[in-house]
Amino acid sequence: MSPLLGAFLVLAGVGTGVYGTLVGLGGGFVLIPLLLFLYPQETPRDITSTSLAVVFFNGLSGTLAYAWMRRIDFRTGLPFALATIPGAVLGALAIANLSRFIFELLFGSFLTLAALGMLFRPGTRLALPLPGGNHTTRTLVDSQGTSYTYSFNMTLGIAISFLVGFVASLLGLAGGIIHVPVLIALLGFPPHLATATSQFILTITAFSGSLTHTLGGVLNPYWGRIALLSLGVVVGAQVGARLSTRVSSTLLVRLLAVALLLVGLRLALGAWIPGL
Repeated sequence: MSPLLGAFLVLAGVGTGVYGTLVGLGGGFVLIPLLLFLYPQETPRDITSTSLAVVFFNGLSGTLAYAWMRRIDFRTGLPFALATIPGAVLGALAIANLSRFIFELLFGSFLTLAALGMLFRPGTRLALPLPGGNHTTRTLVDSQGTSYTYSFNMTLGIAISFLVGFVASLLGLAGGIIHVPVLIALLGFPPHLATATSQFILTITAFSGSLTHTLGGVLNPYWGRIALLSLGVVVGAQVGARLSTRVSSTLLVRLLAVALLLVGLRLALGAWIPGL
């Protein structure tokens, strides 16, 4: 690896850590297109396994920062995270049988659909209680003294988390890009708590998927690039967590949606049009 490429990977990690942590998505949505561009000869398993490993370090750094701010709902995040583990392991195993064409088409289409929803309905809340009033109420006070009270469906959240684990690990995303909209739109979490709690959840999801790849020897050739990217994301995640208190969540979601839409369309169309 050249020194120039090494420096670029560190800087790319910083940017990924800042933005991914700021919106609670972990950074896989940035890393996957970047790795696809830098290493066009590698398989989907190579790309997603590298992304998951880096996202784990990003998530861990961001989780520590958000925990210091007392914005993580650990009582909810832990069962949600545990529910993602079986799905994450299955997703890590399934990626070995996925062709690059199918992978780019699936990943690009997913990003495009997610971006459209986030762009046009960034603040929509569609809390869905189960019959019989099956819901949980939480009250959380952060380090700045802001109090949050919210109710949500724990059973629904756990069920969705299992599916999130599978899809996220399959796509190398670690789940933040799915969990943040779910926490806000379906479960009614306040946006700042949703991003912080998502960071905690995706750390566990990414660890589960990465461990599966590590035990299978998939990551052995890639620890050098993982180390450089991880160095950047650890620093960037600390910055992103601190910036989260100063940025409008609605504007941030819309800016993110535009970026995701461009990347999603590029990948989905590129699967059909070589050289695009």
